[in-house]
Amino acid sequence: MAKKPLDPKNWHPATLAIHGLGRLPKAHHAVSTPILQTSNYYFDTADEVEDFMRSKGQGKVTREHEYARYGNPTQQECERKLAAIEGAERSVLYSSGMAAVLLALMTFMKREGHIIFTGDCYRQTRDFAMNFLSKFDVLFSIVDPTAEAIEAAVRPETNIIFTESPTNPYLRILDIPAIVKVAKARNIMTIIDATLATPYNIKPIEMGVDIVIHSATKYLGGHNDLMAGLALGSNALMTDLYKMQRMIGATPGPFTCFLLERGLKTFGMRMEQHNKAGLAVAKMLEAHPKIEKVWYPGLESHPDYAIAKEQMKGNGSVISFLVRGGNTETRKFIDALDLFLITPSLGGSESLVTQMWTMSFFDYPEAYRKDIGMVDNLVRLALGLEDEADLIADLQQALDTI
Repeated sequence: MAKKPLDPKNWHPATLAIHGLGRLPKAHHAVSTPILQTSNYYFDTADEVEDFMRSKGQGKVTREHEYARYGNPTQQECERKLAAIEGAERSVLYSSGMAAVLLALMTFMKREGHIIFTGDCYRQTRDFAMNFLSKFDVLFSIVDPTAEAIEAAVRPETNIIFTESPTNPYLRILDIPAIVKVAKARNIMTIIDATLATPYNIKPIEMGVDIVIHSATKYLGGHNDLMAGLALGSNALMTDLYKMQRMIGATPGPFTCFLLERGLKTFGMRMEQHNKAGLAVAKMLEAHPKIEKVWYPGLESHPDYAIAKEQMKGNGSVISFLVRGGNTETRKFIDALDLFLITPSLGGSESLVTQMWTMSFFDYPEAYRKDIGMVDNLVRLALGLEDEADLIADLQQALDTI
């Protein structure tokens, strides 16, 4: 008797990260997706070339690959799984998260149009808005990360709302349904960078967001050993993004895609540990007398706790806090840590620590840094996969030195 196959639509994120929406044939019946380290894909005859070119024009290609800048088989497998995890019709992988951000903006922004960004955003996104949009005759506003502030900033020429949830580094959580309601009433595109949440903890597309961005360098890859980004959304929007990617060439190589797909196989288990450790460490820091304030969406003290509880399955492993004192105490605390590496980024197996004042915003004028909340005693932790008891012990001993 033939077995009745399971419906992949009912699978959980951890299963989708391994299988996508079902098996695809692989060379030599390999379990893992092979790496095809090639820049070209040959044709057997001139007629095959003509048939392929004609089929592309009709939107029904007779084969999938011709040139590596246009994609590779390992990339395709990753994109298929990532779309399944996110609940999107399609995804497009890029060579970095910022490539995904900038090419999404450049594809859909309009001359003399207006883009709304929210504050407390990734530094490079802010720099692109401040230093480059004017060259394209595009206006922009940077507003507080709330639905109310976004709605107040809408103009007749606004065509994109770009935000993050959670934001970086204060981990503000946006009321996504409220933003979508504002946008759809005015025919405005919504783009959300959900890197810090991951599709394990939040599903913006289910709430009506048009495009979701992730830096796959972070939790999706999960091992601090690759760089990639992706955009997800409808087939129509992703087709436009793919056309731009083909021209720009911001395509990840097959080995990067192999590492990403391998990382996805442990995505579910890693996110469970990240969520668990994040909450435990945040609670420990909030109770410590040498910590002035903690930002973590899973704490009731967080300004967006209620929204996070409603929208998110978990809160990840990024925690921001103020060390009581100033620059001297903060540096002493960081230097005393053993398990935390001093470096930017997040979402990998090793725990990382950043003093935002120096590492991410040092070249900004001091007054401007303070104006956007980058004070010298602000620390951001990105917990890895070490046991949370060991991480807590390391934090406690480092705090004991100040």
